[in-house]
Amino acid sequence: MEAQGASSGHAVQPGETYLTGSRQEEQLGELGEEADMWRNEKYHSVPEEDQGLDLRDRKIAGDIGYDEDDSILLRQTSKGPQHSKLGPYFQDGQRRIDYVLTYHMEKSSRSRRSSSNSFVKSLRDSLSRSFRRSRPEPRPQKDPEIAAQQQKLDYHEDDLRFRRDEFEQKLMDMGLELEKDEGNKIPGVGFLKIHAPWSVLCREAEFMKLKMPTIKKYDVSPGSNVVEKINLFIHKVTAPLYPKVMENRVQTEKHLSYPFSREKQHLFDLSDRDSFFNSKIRSSIVFEILKRTKCTKTKYAMGISSLLANGVYTSAYPLHDGDIDAVHAEPNDRKLLYEEWASYSIFYKYQPIGLIRKYFGEKVGLYFAWLGVYTQMLIPAAIVGVIVFLYGCATVDDNIPSMEICDERNNITMCPLCDRACSYWKLVTACGTARASHLFDNTATVFFSIFMALWATMFMEHWKRRQMRLNYIWDLTGFEEEENHPRAEYEFHVMQRNLKREASSKPGKHKLTCTDRMPAYMTILILMCFMICVTFVIVFGVVLYRISIKTALHMSSASAFRSNIRATVKTTAAVINLIIIIIMDEIYGYVARWLTVKEVPKTDKSFEERLIFKTFVLKFANAFTPIVYLAFFRGRLIGRPGNYVYVVGSYRMEECAHAGCLMELCIQLCITMLGKQLIQNNLFEIGIPKLKKLIRRRKSKMDSKQEEEFHKTLTRHEKDHFLNPYVGLNPEYMEMIIQFGMVTLFVASFPLAPLFALLNNIIEIRLDAKKFVTEFRRPIAARAKDIGIWYNLLRGLSKTAVIVNAFVISFTSDFIPRLVYQYVYSPDGTLHGFVNHTLSYFNVTDFQPNTHPIDPMFLGYEVQICRYKDYRDPPWSDTPYELSREFWNILAARLAFVIVFQNVVMLMSDFVDWLIPDIPKDISVQIHKEKNLIVELFMKEEQDKRLLRNRQSNKSPYQPRSRPSSHVQTNNH
Repeated sequence: MEAQGASSGHAVQPGETYLTGSRQEEQLGELGEEADMWRNEKYHSVPEEDQGLDLRDRKIAGDIGYDEDDSILLRQTSKGPQHSKLGPYFQDGQRRIDYVLTYHMEKSSRSRRSSSNSFVKSLRDSLSRSFRRSRPEPRPQKDPEIAAQQQKLDYHEDDLRFRRDEFEQKLMDMGLELEKDEGNKIPGVGFLKIHAPWSVLCREAEFMKLKMPTIKKYDVSPGSNVVEKINLFIHKVTAPLYPKVMENRVQTEKHLSYPFSREKQHLFDLSDRDSFFNSKIRSSIVFEILKRTKCTKTKYAMGISSLLANGVYTSAYPLHDGDIDAVHAEPNDRKLLYEEWASYSIFYKYQPIGLIRKYFGEKVGLYFAWLGVYTQMLIPAAIVGVIVFLYGCATVDDNIPSMEICDERNNITMCPLCDRACSYWKLVTACGTARASHLFDNTATVFFSIFMALWATMFMEHWKRRQMRLNYIWDLTGFEEEENHPRAEYEFHVMQRNLKREASSKPGKHKLTCTDRMPAYMTILILMCFMICVTFVIVFGVVLYRISIKTALHMSSASAFRSNIRATVKTTAAVINLIIIIIMDEIYGYVARWLTVKEVPKTDKSFEERLIFKTFVLKFANAFTPIVYLAFFRGRLIGRPGNYVYVVGSYRMEECAHAGCLMELCIQLCITMLGKQLIQNNLFEIGIPKLKKLIRRRKSKMDSKQEEEFHKTLTRHEKDHFLNPYVGLNPEYMEMIIQFGMVTLFVASFPLAPLFALLNNIIEIRLDAKKFVTEFRRPIAARAKDIGIWYNLLRGLSKTAVIVNAFVISFTSDFIPRLVYQYVYSPDGTLHGFVNHTLSYFNVTDFQPNTHPIDPMFLGYEVQICRYKDYRDPPWSDTPYELSREFWNILAARLAFVIVFQNVVMLMSDFVDWLIPDIPKDISVQIHKEKNLIVELFMKEEQDKRLLRNRQSNKSPYQPRSRPSSHVQTNNH
């Protein structure tokens, strides 16, 4: 394919590397020392016969604007090792491919490729055309609509090619070396391979202030205190759990790192230039150049983001280091990650965080480090949760309230659960529900809630310390994120605003203000509120489903249905909620992205933070609204027998079981948590890529063996083209944040949540590792010193969890009513009589018309008085059916518990936060030591320079120079 330079018009042939000489010299002349560095790189022209082309023939053939002085084909004089042509290297086997851009080709590359006999062919074609013109022949009729479409497509393709040519010329002006590959095995796809030579890497590393290791090393002392000795002992004991990689070994010495400077290259170990800048750094440097480079000859400036969005290029990605499953594959970091990280068989081992950071960059490394710390911290939480659950199992037979419910001698007749279709029922039929509720609603759950609140604080503190340790190890202690380049969409909107203001004769402006964004802000506010209301409506719809299906089952004649009504309604409603949550999650993700695009944030960081916040609000409301309803609203707004609350006509609000709504809340949490983890997170992540692979195989009409053989013949950039594009870490973080909410917010009702989260995360780590290593294209190595806005969301959830669990214990469980009864109303200080104390009386003659049971003799006898769960005065009192004094006493106790629990736990959490320093002591000492060593290094350098100048100044007056003496002798001759 031809790639004409924006200024030179030269056609870059596939497999060739060009550097525009004139423009490059002008640009480097302005950069001072950069020009000297560039000129020191020695190249010479590649013989034309090696490439199989004749530049003069191509010029005769009509390459417009070609000048022999404009572009020269270059090859480095330094003969490096010849690498495999299937690896990530140029065709010369020496220069590494640092980045790849792909583009769509309408025609095959052969039809557009210039050849050495192009002049002869053009002459032959012109003669044949003149001969054909001499003989009249009928012209075929052509559909004008098809012709117009073809002309439009050709124009569009030429426009895309023009933009590519300009962009590629500017990349060459920046010093990058390009090579095109269009004769590949993937039809319709062209590849632009980019290589950054040494001078460009040095220049950009200095611009980006990359910290690189110097020659100077210093000892990393582990410390002599007791804590460090304990840590060293633990490390020795757990040595089999560490992966077999160099990056995970204990450091005894460390290179002193300093921001790279071309003036101070002597401070750095440059003995091996090929490995000084690894593949991660090289690709990030090229990506920075791509972001800065703009096409300016179009209507508006276009960077790489705009070029990708407009289809000028179809994708952009760095290459993986090599193969992972080939028999004779060369050792590389990707293969090592596959063997020591992306394998389910080593699920018990620690992650090679250092190697992950080295290969994928700090941002991805921090995510997996955070996920590892979170999974580690779930181990004690899961153990304590299991102990609480086992305590409930051990004490279920000694629980007095459940024993009273299951005692048939009490003969307590309960009021109907629905109008007309439902009849009176015996309290003993709720025996199973009461016993199951005790497993999660016991005294131990209160202490478990306090433990989990402190656990969340410990987790946050542990992560902060781990993060600071990684910052020191990864040389990020002095790193400050610079303001990102403005996004292409932002620049486009600014240009549109400026054009409108110029047309209206108003002075221009250079940024979007709040006034410009006001329509977007209003759209965001209205649509966010609307989507949250949609969530409420869906929850209300599930409530109506539960009410109607319960009535229908009561009317059923089948005894199997009538005996399992509660379990059927609870389970089916929870499954429906899960399906709706999974579907709405996908919809909310698209809505959040669309709203963020409408907002037009200025930088990529701002775009990401706003997108995360909107997605979190919508998905959090989607996942937790059904749970909040069950915990705090169900059974609160039902009224009483004879005066029930109705919605949508004749639908009576549902009540909780006698043992409370905690059991239903537990079922909802269990199904939602397990369902989201198994279906949405794991099954989708595993199944969808396999389904795409199966569809691609069916389209290619190749079986697995043929596809494997075809895959072996592909080059590295062609193999990576078939991988899935990297979509960022936001989905992974969001998945874990919602899980963190499930673990902490309602842990009082579901002590096994940490155990399920732990089991999921053990699989999740290896699943994500497999995706990153084998299924995703290699991401851009982004630098970061923390996890950003996610930490604030985690901290907010941990604080909210204290309040939520206080309300769950107070209002959802029967912990406070039991406590009040035992110490205030019980005659013997025990819970005997507690069930009868919680039940009020109702005279069946007070039912509203058309609400009494159709079959009042369902139990075999006539019912005069039925019972219902509430604290109200009996019908024979002076204030029948009014809230009793016990209700107000228990309500006061509930509110008091919330206040005391919240303040005590918050105080304990803040104390733990204050007690544990954010920066480990040994890391603080090493950072201070590193600063002193840097000062000493530069002081010594200055002293050496001063001594050298003094020696030269002292030496020159006493010793005559040899050159003048020889010059005199020569003149005498």
